[in-house]
Amino acid sequence: MRSIELIEVGPRDGLQNEPRLLSTVDKIELIECCVSAGLRRIEAASFVRPEKVPQLADAEEVMASVPRVQGVSYAGLVLNRKGLYRALAAGVDEVNVVVAATEEFSRRNLAVGVEDALRAWTEIAAEAASTGVRTTVTIAAAFGCPYSGDVSAEEVIGIARRVAEARPDEISLADTIGVGTPDQVRRLTDAVRAVAPGVPLRGHFHNTRNTGYANALAALDCGVSTLDVTVGGIGGCPYTPSPQGNVATEDMLYALDRMGVRTGVDINAVIDISAWLSERLGREVPALLGRAGTFPPTT
Repeated sequence: MRSIELIEVGPRDGLQNEPRLLSTVDKIELIECCVSAGLRRIEAASFVRPEKVPQLADAEEVMASVPRVQGVSYAGLVLNRKGLYRALAAGVDEVNVVVAATEEFSRRNLAVGVEDALRAWTEIAAEAASTGVRTTVTIAAAFGCPYSGDVSAEEVIGIARRVAEARPDEISLADTIGVGTPDQVRRLTDAVRAVAPGVPLRGHFHNTRNTGYANALAALDCGVSTLDVTVGGIGGCPYTPSPQGNVATEDMLYALDRMGVRTGVDINAVIDISAWLSERLGREVPALLGRAGTFPPTT
């Protein structure tokens, strides 16, 4: 039986665009519930300028109280060495560094050009390696850019080749605005694997145009064994019109469970977390499984 790793990014990527601010206590409870449900890699915080992402301004406070359970790894988003130092001081186990596939997305979203982002990644990689902290590079807008339109595979391959030089533990291909299709996922995954041999690949898919789940399954068919998910399917890039959220943890689990793919995550526990989260956010989350129920029905 095949097994894959799900990375819960709801506490960071999922919450960052929510208009209702969650309390620090609620964020810690969300993370505690995810750990109890069996999720073992959780993106818990963002170490960027607090005024840029008010929802995540309490990164240090959250990290100070997350449950330290053997086998559970907490990640923080960092964009530069200053963010890395904050993340290390807060006790993260891994860092996620973003490099955009296009110049315009990089400047508008990361406030630096692609070359500067690549330089920052190289510096972060060296510092993180000396501390034993795991590193992931996410290539954002790898399947399309809200400003530049289509992104060629050659552009993404070029970025992947350069980030691989600093020996990341993982490269994540992100459909940041939810425009990719399964055939594109297959081509890009194979191409990046060829220029970054031996580096594990990870998939990050938004469901903006209802292709997120098909893209995630296509990535699995190509040998990607790690997928980002968000409880309730919350999230979505603020730079795309009408973002609809990331692939939902529970909806993804339903497909994987029915396919006989092991994740170690309790699907019913995740459904309960989503119901709790809906109450805290004051709206119904996008995930469908909480409404439709599992099949065959379980208790």
